[in-house]
Amino acid sequence: MPLLGGIRPPIAVLCVLVVALAGLTAKILAPAGKAVAPEAVLTSQRHFTEDGAIALRAAIDERVTDLGRTAGALSAGPPVEPERVLADLGRAYQKWTGTTVVDLESGEVLAARGEHLPLGWLDRDVLTGDRGPAPRMVRLETGDVRLMTMAVLDWKDRPQQLLIASSGLTVPAVSLGPFRSMAVVAEDGEILSTAGFERAEALNSDQERKELFFLQKQLGELSDRAAERTRQHPVTAKEPGSRGYPGVSGTLVGGEYNGRTALAGYASLASSDPQEKESSAAGLGLTVVSLLPVVQQQTDDEDHGLYGWAVAGALVLLGLLAAAVLLLRVQRPLLRLFLESRRLAKGDLDRPVPVPRGGEAARIGAALERLRRQLGGEGSGPVTARGTRFGGRGWLVLTGLLLMVWCLPVGLLLNRTDGSVSVPMTLVNDQRERTDLVADRVRRALNEAHADLVSTSRLIGGGTGSGAAGTTVAAAPRTAADSGTRTNSGSGSGTGGKIDTAAAGRLLDETLKKHTRYRSLYLVGADGAAVARSGGSPHAWPRGGDQPPVRVSGKGARKPVIQVGVPVPGHRDVILVGEIRVEFLNSLLARPGLGDIRVVDPDGLTIAANDGYLAFEKLPRASLTDLVRATGVRIGAGPVENGLLLREADGVTVAAAAPFSGGGVTADLGWTVVSWQDTDNLRITPYEREDRSVLAGMLGVAAIVLCLGWLHLIVVRPLRALADSAEKLADGDLKTVLYPRYHDEVGAVVRSLDLLRRRMQSHRHQQTRRAAEPRTGVGEG
Repeated sequence: MPLLGGIRPPIAVLCVLVVALAGLTAKILAPAGKAVAPEAVLTSQRHFTEDGAIALRAAIDERVTDLGRTAGALSAGPPVEPERVLADLGRAYQKWTGTTVVDLESGEVLAARGEHLPLGWLDRDVLTGDRGPAPRMVRLETGDVRLMTMAVLDWKDRPQQLLIASSGLTVPAVSLGPFRSMAVVAEDGEILSTAGFERAEALNSDQERKELFFLQKQLGELSDRAAERTRQHPVTAKEPGSRGYPGVSGTLVGGEYNGRTALAGYASLASSDPQEKESSAAGLGLTVVSLLPVVQQQTDDEDHGLYGWAVAGALVLLGLLAAAVLLLRVQRPLLRLFLESRRLAKGDLDRPVPVPRGGEAARIGAALERLRRQLGGEGSGPVTARGTRFGGRGWLVLTGLLLMVWCLPVGLLLNRTDGSVSVPMTLVNDQRERTDLVADRVRRALNEAHADLVSTSRLIGGGTGSGAAGTTVAAAPRTAADSGTRTNSGSGSGTGGKIDTAAAGRLLDETLKKHTRYRSLYLVGADGAAVARSGGSPHAWPRGGDQPPVRVSGKGARKPVIQVGVPVPGHRDVILVGEIRVEFLNSLLARPGLGDIRVVDPDGLTIAANDGYLAFEKLPRASLTDLVRATGVRIGAGPVENGLLLREADGVTVAAAAPFSGGGVTADLGWTVVSWQDTDNLRITPYEREDRSVLAGMLGVAAIVLCLGWLHLIVVRPLRALADSAEKLADGDLKTVLYPRYHDEVGAVVRSLDLLRRRMQSHRHQQTRRAAEPRTGVGEG
């Protein structure tokens, strides 16, 4: 018989698959070794560090953008003295530790403020680049490392000047939560700054100081390893960030002390979208490392290991029983029919054909016995098949039910979880801290949008006499926004001259191209009509009363309308309005490992989300709405973020809510970022066991369908057709030629039956001739 034909291969494959599945079941349900922490904690640590790297990259890029925008605004106006430049810059920003203006031709220092900046690192290579001087890390004489940000001041008929601003490479301003520490690491593994460690003198015991020393040492060692890994290309890195994180990220496991293991996450600084937007911070070779001491999880793996072996043993027993059924009730009758049909085809008609019990085999066996009698001259009387009509399909169904007795309970009942699953508190803390970071990210983006509009409005109003003073402080509103002061200083007290709408339109077009956060930009006059615009169709800007600079409207529409407005200096009744794209806010919420994220207003209605939603729709659960309301309650200086573990009838959910806190034009919005995810999506030990059980059950069902379907297609179905043909042949149908479809046992029986058909034809022809010869002799006499 062919290797893959006949009845033996599918039964053999079924036995092999049952044994393999039993071994796999014993492995996946057995203990996988002593893990430091659930995989969900490791993944959360990596995502937390990625958020820190994103925050640091955004902060550095913001410094470069602010200094470049300030230099561009200064260069667009009349020349300003170096001291005046640094004074205005110091009033506008408090983020730099030292500033200097240098003459590019002579190298002379024209003005300096703050800490002393060494200039030995300044050479021609530093000043090259497509977009001007690139930022650079420089070590001071004190040993501290500073980030030098540079921009060129270029006035007509005056030598170019280089504006240099120095700032420390501090840990990003993210909420670390309890026990976590974070560090910024250079390309060679040197730690540039840390946060989260307590001072040794503030600790209460020597044991706590020893543990602090251990964690600091672990941070240094893990930082070296992280810096080495982040030097790889993100595509070829062994642990690339998941879901499209552009840099290299992962987790590292350190040493153990006092029952806790040092767990570190690392992430390199990378552009948010390397193909579309370059990042100055991405070229500095920095890495963010976060350290979290975790208590090693306690599990009952030994009991589950024995349980896994018991489940695997039960499968082996059921598999043996199913194989025995197939061998005794399907394979053996078929092989007997094959031997008997071959015997009859060779002409051995002396011995009766044993008729199997029931099914297609009994019908074929009875037909063979009738054919034997007809060929042997014993008559063509009926032959009764013993047993029932329980045929091949019935035995296959019985075999499948035997194996399903194992598959269904394992897949549907074994290791099932409920609302009492223990969830590590670290996941709740990370959900809260990361949600707060997302809220801060959205808040800063709106504040930056307002600051950009203020700068643009000053350029529009500059043509009416605002002069160099208005241009010099063009970048100042960002600081005012972050400090909580609304910037209305540009409204002026007079109406000024008329605005050149053509020039304003060109400026709006240029601004819209530079900033993808806006859907449209337009100037609204005293009558509420748009006098100049760029982008999409403008919406109404309501006037009157103490209106906030950020407004939301559009209830009942498909998308909410988010508007940011600032007055144009020198034109009291003219407002520059920018409409924020909802897609831009949605993109800020795209963070893996946080589940569903939404920005909601004080009434709990949705403004933006990271997945599909309807504008101003309510949160899907009442418990989330209650969480948002509880978070909005002022405690002390203001509302604070909150994280909860919600145990409800439909499962366990990790949820967190973070209100907009801090300064800026968004301080009074009352918006809240809320996130939630079901814990069954997290890689926690109970859920992993449940998933493994489901996998084992599904693999068992797949093996049943494969092997029994194979048997049905190549054995049972052809056997049923063969039974019909054999009975027709025994009833006298000698004209229908029998063709074997497969070269297997069934095909061999078909060939034997066709040989018997031919013998029957020859036998009947001989009988006809014998019957005709005597009649011819009688007529002649």
